[in-house]
Amino acid sequence: MAQFQEMMRQQLESLMHAELEKLLDTSSSAEKEVSRKDFEGFKNLFHRFLQVKGPSVEWIKIQRPPEYSIQPYDRIAARGLPDNVADSLNKLVVVKLNGGLGTSMGCKGPKSLISVRNENTFLDLTVQQIEHLNKTYNTDVPLVLMNSFNTDEDTKKILQKYTHHRVKIHTFNQSRYPRINKESLLPVSTNLTMNGQNAEGWYPPGHGDIYASFYNSGLLDQLIAQGKEYIFVSNIDNLGATVDLHILQHLVQQPNGKRCEFIMEVTDKTRADVKGGTLIQYDGKLRLLEIAQVPKAHVDEFKSVSKFKIFNTNNLWISLAAIKRLQEQKAMDMEIIVNPKTLDGGQNVIQLETAVGAAIKCFENALGINVPRSRFLPVKTTSDLLLVMSNLYSLEAGCLTMSPKREFPTTPHVKLGSSFTKVQEYLTRFESIPDILELDHLTVSGDVTFGKNVSLKGTVIIIANHGDRIDIPAGSMLENKIVSGNLRIMDH
Repeated sequence: MAQFQEMMRQQLESLMHAELEKLLDTSSSAEKEVSRKDFEGFKNLFHRFLQVKGPSVEWIKIQRPPEYSIQPYDRIAARGLPDNVADSLNKLVVVKLNGGLGTSMGCKGPKSLISVRNENTFLDLTVQQIEHLNKTYNTDVPLVLMNSFNTDEDTKKILQKYTHHRVKIHTFNQSRYPRINKESLLPVSTNLTMNGQNAEGWYPPGHGDIYASFYNSGLLDQLIAQGKEYIFVSNIDNLGATVDLHILQHLVQQPNGKRCEFIMEVTDKTRADVKGGTLIQYDGKLRLLEIAQVPKAHVDEFKSVSKFKIFNTNNLWISLAAIKRLQEQKAMDMEIIVNPKTLDGGQNVIQLETAVGAAIKCFENALGINVPRSRFLPVKTTSDLLLVMSNLYSLEAGCLTMSPKREFPTTPHVKLGSSFTKVQEYLTRFESIPDILELDHLTVSGDVTFGKNVSLKGTVIIIANHGDRIDIPAGSMLENKIVSGNLRIMDH
């Protein structure tokens, strides 16, 4: 039986290699070479995909990370900063993951170009933050954007507007991999182009691809040659992911031999984060455990806030020399995420992906740092957008800081209904963003609009029934209220 399975695997692999060669033959030389490099990575992933049997972790072997392997942020910050912070900053490169589109928020083009605060986009805020650092400390911290084939062209057009800012900006593209038919396990594309239906045949393979594509682009070697030692990687839509000088200092001041090659910022789980990846000790190494790797029988246990208390923010600090070493030794090992999709025509495909944080187990002296929640401020929905556009935060040099007028540091829980999903619709429903300094919880459902200078406090629930519309009048103050149907306002 095992022999038969091995034969089947080899046959599938040979068929895949033949199909990839056919795809390469449909293209011109320049594109062909880029795709050939991409396909090398894909072949490796596909080979491992065929080998994998069952869950990638044995639940019984999972241990809590030892005390010293996840440091509280306060302990690191308490050491203070030396006078020569500029020296440390000059060893740093900021990398933002910029491969995603704004489609989930009803926007065309790269997500990083959505306006989030005072007409500033995610990209504007990132550039302002790094420029502020470079001016304050007289340093040269560059910004690197990892684009995908979905975002590259639009991003490059917009970069011209930053020519006179004090930030060097580089880009590289993550790989382009073929989606494979769920039944035949062969590519659905017939050629290398991105035209018409064929465009659906390709995907960017998750942010775990950063190591190979950064290395293949030549940019990694270029930055090492300039004396850069570490990258700070984060999602471009996490507005809390700013350069933290204490964490940087902790990295740089380690004695050689004990150098920490990888830091993952984690933060305490709340009920909203139960699906987030967590750090575990496994086979003597720190390892990222994602919900997709958890056997079905243990999913509830994984989600429990009492057993797994922290989750990965995807703010990562990684040694450039270590990435180069692991790439050259072909020792980068990340669990495969099998992502099923249905194409517009109804065809079922799978895409093989990896996550950047999963490589933590490959690096020496890896460490988790339990950071304040304020370093995790992702904008995934218009509910998140309402928070960052409101008076809950003030904006200075591209950084959002929670208002000192808010009595407790947690953010309110906001749930806006489907009428608010798209950014354009959401904006038309607010004449001005309400005052939410004292808000705990807001739920809005149905056709609801807000007049100017509305103030929301405590728990506010607004539900317009199907066919009804609720207009919250300008200047209203709702505190612990339920508003329903025909605009009856009740105490909550």
